Amino acid sequence: MKKLLAIVFVVMALAAAAFADLSGRGMWEVVGTSKKTEGAPAVGADGKTKRTPVVVELFTSEGCSSCPPADAVLARLDGTQPVEGAEVLALAMHVDYWNHLGWADPFSSAEFSRRQGEYAAAYGKEGVYTPQMIVDGVREFAGGREGVALEAVARAAREPKSEVLLALTPTQSDGAVGISVRIENFPKQTEGDPVHVLLAVTEGGLSTDVARGENSGRKLAHVGVVRVIKQLGVLPETRGARFRAETAVPVEKGWRRENLRAVVFAQERGTRRVLAAGSLKL
Repeated sequence: MKKLLAIVFVVMALAAAAFADLSGRGMWEVVGTSKKTEGAPAVGADGKTKRTPVVVELFTSEGCSSCPPADAVLARLDGTQPVEGAEVLALAMHVDYWNHLGWADPFSSAEFSRRQGEYAAAYGKEGVYTPQMIVDGVREFAGGREGVALEAVARAAREPKSEVLLALTPTQSDGAVGISVRIENFPKQTEGDPVHVLLAVTEGGLSTDVARGENSGRKLAHVGVVRVIKQLGVLPETRGARFRAETAVPVEKGWRRENLRAVVFAQERGTRRVLAAGSLKL
């Protein structure tokens, strides 16, 4: 009898966990959710389940032989969106500290290396490594571990996030795209920890024929390559704070407009926790 009760308890627990994992675009595009019903997926006006945006950063390099499998994991997360209730926002940050080892990654930037170093400092770690995947700023692991990535994304999708509203706006420059950003209903913030609102411009559909280094002779494909990342502002430290901004997103020669996306997310400076996220095709 005790054995039967134990089996029933395990089955009920697994069913509860599976149930908990369930979770249009006009002038403004709603790309996040501010409130969620515990144990049930949020449903939009079109009858479809809403997906909670989850920021997945991959620190990678074309000069690193262990990075292509992690790039492939990010590509699958981005292309198939396999986690119900989650919208993966892929940010591939190509670091530059591999560049002196035989191959200079054309997508690399010292800025991305610095960002990875900031994560290491926040986590109390002495060094950095590639490939490193970070989910919503608070979960880090080796980027090739797909099962861990899926679990981390599912968990992040169940956390409360603010609603992000994005819209294209007119701009005077031919080499830029105007964007309006509005964020409301922020979840409870960590006291004394400033919240920075960041904009990353990503490009997909990229590939490189690597001629030297650890991946010599390979053709590497990439998604969500961060072309530029910048801070739009800091959230006021007041109850019920809202954030609004307008900015011009640069579109440099050689970038394919049809593959560009603007990813906006709000992140606590100290904890690195992502409180809001959303994206808009450019």
